[in-house]
Amino acid sequence: MKMMSGPSDHPSILDESEGILMISDQERYSRQFLFPPIGVAGQEKLRASRVVIVGLGALGSALSQHMVRAGVGFVRLIDRDYVEPSNLQRQMLYDEQDALQSLPKAEAAAIHLRAFNSSVHVEPLVTDVTWRNAEKLLTDVDLILDGTDNFEIRYLINDVAIKHKIPWIYGGAVSARGVLLPVIPESGPCLRCLFPEPPGPGDAPTCDTVGVIGPVVDVVASLQAAEALKWLVGDRDHLRRTLLHLDLWDNEWSEISVSHARRPDCPTCGLRRFDFLSPQEREAISLCGRNTVQVTLGSPLDLDALEPRLSALGRVRRNPFLLRAEIEGKRLTLFPDGRVLVQGTDDPAVARSLCARFVGV
Repeated sequence: MKMMSGPSDHPSILDESEGILMISDQERYSRQFLFPPIGVAGQEKLRASRVVIVGLGALGSALSQHMVRAGVGFVRLIDRDYVEPSNLQRQMLYDEQDALQSLPKAEAAAIHLRAFNSSVHVEPLVTDVTWRNAEKLLTDVDLILDGTDNFEIRYLINDVAIKHKIPWIYGGAVSARGVLLPVIPESGPCLRCLFPEPPGPGDAPTCDTVGVIGPVVDVVASLQAAEALKWLVGDRDHLRRTLLHLDLWDNEWSEISVSHARRPDCPTCGLRRFDFLSPQEREAISLCGRNTVQVTLGSPLDLDALEPRLSALGRVRRNPFLLRAEIEGKRLTLFPDGRVLVQGTDDPAVARSLCARFVGV
């Protein structure tokens, strides 16, 4: 390895062709070089690492900034939704133009993140993580980061992680409260060891039902990012071994040791039964607290063909990623991958009926 003294007399690595850091990275990562648990060797590990972030809302947008700014070499961004004005209060990565243009969160995030660090490979995917595609999307990485607000997707992530022995970091933030748990396969409990089944519809509070303040998002995402960096540089001794709960408003912080909480009868990590990866029949899912149902159709949608048809029925807006139509007091947002978000109802039967009437499938 060729080394030389840079402007601040810290080592910099010369030859990009050898697959190591360029001298231009000396200034960018100089403070991480100075931090002994990372240093130059740890920075090279970060650059060689691959991470996927599921959900680019409040937690995911903050997490993605930490990963890209820290120099993680490959960051995949997965989100099924688009930027709305109500997101701007806490989803720090987006701006008003993203909301006015209804840009998909994954695409908007990628634009901003590439401007922060052009040396990182950022891969945006505007799609839903389901039992059909989860293993394809989540298994070619070193770490899975939870930025979703959906418990069913978290249990799906847990199945993939345990089955393929990929660590993931669970995080949640709602109101002023947060929760954090690193899940390391075969080295502690998985999500189902602690919570055998996901909460039922309406059982868990959401940002859309009880609100959320921005600071708790930043705290939880920063804690998740710290655990991610520990894992990626190989510092296993300092990984968190507790389930953390915090409340920023009531000034509460509690930790529960989970070192010995792994259950031999756990359906996932004990019995190796991956229920959430099994075929699911649900084609319409109510998004809790949003008065919105997501309908997943059986085939891709031709937005070019649908635009003139829906324009005759109501107001239509279009960008390169989606088509939005306001018809009969409902808002239908159509994506090329075959998903339709029906806003204005929480009844899956009504949502399916509207799709049949206006989309024709």
